[in-house]
Amino acid sequence: MKIRQTTQADLDDILSVERAAFNRDSEVNLTRALLADPSAEPRLSLMAYVDDQPVGHILFTKGILTNHPDVALSFLAPLAVIPKFQRQGIGGALIRRSLELLAEAYGDLIVVLGHPAYYPKFGFKPALELGFEPTYPIPAKVADAWMVQALKPNIIGRVSGRVICCDAMNKPEIWRE
Repeated sequence: MKIRQTTQADLDDILSVERAAFNRDSEVNLTRALLADPSAEPRLSLMAYVDDQPVGHILFTKGILTNHPDVALSFLAPLAVIPKFQRQGIGGALIRRSLELLAEAYGDLIVVLGHPAYYPKFGFKPALELGFEPTYPIPAKVADAWMVQALKPNIIGRVSGRVICCDAMNKPEIWRE
């Protein structure tokens, strides 16, 4: 498997992976919008390849922590792996490589609204109890899906606040799923 940063020339492959992974257009449309949204920058977009076939994609976009706008916050969404290649470590490899690059380049915190049994394997913790509120309210029954990870030591506990995502994601209907 090979992982590399994407370019504009990869858009069709990115959207193809999203469509195959989720089998619906909502993630495809969101991904297209995030990649075109200037308020999402800086962003990190990585693609995983097996035998030169694109099989996985991960995207991080800029977020803002209301009480601490100087904190470099990234929002992980989406993470997609083609079904035939799921459960082979590709998603985990994309997450680990992304965290390395974000920590090196411009990262303090990462937030995600994702599967509460999956993301903690990579260091994510429930965000609400640590003082990080989502852009829009999340129902209590799925509150543990809202997670955070620090890329620098001693940042959690020192900062807190409401996370504001980029314009393409700042829509209540995106947060209802």
